Amino acid sequence: MASGDSLHLSELRIVLLGGRYEGKRSSGNTILGREEFDLRTVAQCVKRQGEVAGRQVTVVNTPGWWRNLPVESTTELVKQETVHSVSLCPPGPHTLLLVIKLGVSFTEEHRRSVEGHLQLLSDIVWSHTIVLFTCGDHLGDTTIEQHIEREGKALQWLVDKCGNRYHVFNNKNRGDGTQITELLDKMEEMVAGNRGGHYEMDRKILDKIEVWRTAKEMRVKQRKAKVMKQREILRSFISESLHLSELRIVLLGGRDAGKRSSRNTILGREEFDSADDQCVKKQGEVAGRQVTVVDTPGWWNNLPVENTTELVKQEILRSVSLCPPGPHTLLLVIRLDVSFTEEEANSVEGHLQLLSERVWSHTIVLFTCEDCLGDTTIEQHIETEGKVLQWLVEKCGNRYHVFNNKNRADDTQVTELLDRVEEMVAANSGDVFQPEMDGGQEMNWSPEEYQTSPLPLKRANSIGINPPSLSGSRAQTDNDSGWRSDAGSDAGLLWSPEKRGGGSSWSDLRSEHARTGFSEKQLRSARLAFVERVKMPVLDDLLDGLLQEGVINDAEMEAVKVEAVKVKAVKMEAVKMEAVRKDRAQVTIDMVLRKGSPSCFVMKTMLGNYDPALYKTLGFK
Repeated sequence: MASGDSLHLSELRIVLLGGRYEGKRSSGNTILGREEFDLRTVAQCVKRQGEVAGRQVTVVNTPGWWRNLPVESTTELVKQETVHSVSLCPPGPHTLLLVIKLGVSFTEEHRRSVEGHLQLLSDIVWSHTIVLFTCGDHLGDTTIEQHIEREGKALQWLVDKCGNRYHVFNNKNRGDGTQITELLDKMEEMVAGNRGGHYEMDRKILDKIEVWRTAKEMRVKQRKAKVMKQREILRSFISESLHLSELRIVLLGGRDAGKRSSRNTILGREEFDSADDQCVKKQGEVAGRQVTVVDTPGWWNNLPVENTTELVKQEILRSVSLCPPGPHTLLLVIRLDVSFTEEEANSVEGHLQLLSERVWSHTIVLFTCEDCLGDTTIEQHIETEGKVLQWLVEKCGNRYHVFNNKNRADDTQVTELLDRVEEMVAANSGDVFQPEMDGGQEMNWSPEEYQTSPLPLKRANSIGINPPSLSGSRAQTDNDSGWRSDAGSDAGLLWSPEKRGGGSSWSDLRSEHARTGFSEKQLRSARLAFVERVKMPVLDDLLDGLLQEGVINDAEMEAVKVEAVKVKAVKMEAVKMEAVRKDRAQVTIDMVLRKGSPSCFVMKTMLGNYDPALYKTLGFK
């Protein structure tokens, strides 16, 4: 069909693409002539249909991206939904409308963002795309052509890339039917130019996405079930006697993560602070509890801890001393509306390690910007986002919560968070968080002492007893050993033959201890002291590590937890929590002892990493 031939389509299939707040929903409503797309933020595609100017029109709206951020910063869910959109109007859309808001400068950053997101749909997408400018009332007496020329090279590049196809909408004037019919005419002209063809995505890619979506939903169900079971066990042990009348919280996270807004949501009042480089402590009564919240200075999300100023690092250390004897929990604040990258994971890990490895057993991930999820659950977001975010959630013992700081009238999000904090305190046998010095000793100090001497800082990898794969390492998440390169794994370096000064491998060492039975003898002699002294967070880390190393299996892991829970189904008072801890410790060490010296060697070595002080107390070398 020649480009100039007339073509009248009885059906038109349209996909709306663009950044957040560009006017996609309003444009969809203008095209269909009625309110089909509501104003709520969507994280998934929405499909609507109607008859327009004698044609059957299908409109698919997609989640938006941040206009000034590259495609790498967009969440995996939004990227997957962008690709998925074209399969919702089979056999494919006649046109993709790229929605651009007038009245806001179109910058080079915006251009790169648009290019990156459309490339998700391959190069052929450009021959099926029309630029739809919204907020046409901002033009006044200026024509759209004059605006394009004045705006500069970035916008001119985009219009040229789309074959000089563009249209203008004024969504405030939906009574003007001509703006609709003219757009539909331009679409038909473009389809004629494409010889009557529509946009078609590679079927193999769409099939892969469907397989991925099915597998993701299965993982979502598994994660929900795991978290629910974990919480049910803990809640069954919590009684009124353990209801904490006081809660101490420290907020950690990057800049612009939403820490200050989260603090205000927790305390139920709006407070602004002038200082961004010092800790801020606030208190108030929340849900019948006296709550202390310490907000810390944020770090740059994409930069390692080495790039953070000494002032910010010292303030992070000081934060836990501002709520003596220590915080019940540390809330790690993470935004939901941008991708959680490997760089951000490295940054989070480095900054939390300032407070020692023990920090993870007292940390809950607090996701902000819940409104960006739409109808998507937090579990769907975690599974979609990928292994990096999954690593973080697993590292924090599958403890996470979601805040919508724009809806502070919803008190349930705060009370549910406080309930999760109490559950975590129960899991930690009532312990509050206190960092470790080198050698595993706890630090005890008052704020005044801190002013006179800097807090001792645990050096990275100061302990020379690390197994080749640690529980919760990103390399081990979802059995993806290639996630983190060997060059970036300190554990791998510590266990290389060069580091140890010999040529023995991990398996060689296990075999040697199997022949001599040395580790089993040591562990057996230390059994009673281990049961009496090991702390619940260390015990949990040991169990996870033993599972990772194949010393125990999933069924045995569950058996340990069940046996511990069988402590007569009593309420979780302090004495009873101690009984649970001892019971779990006894079941764990007895199970490992039955497996022989190689397994004992693994457990002993891991204990040296997780609790060096106990390792030394038990007489291990």
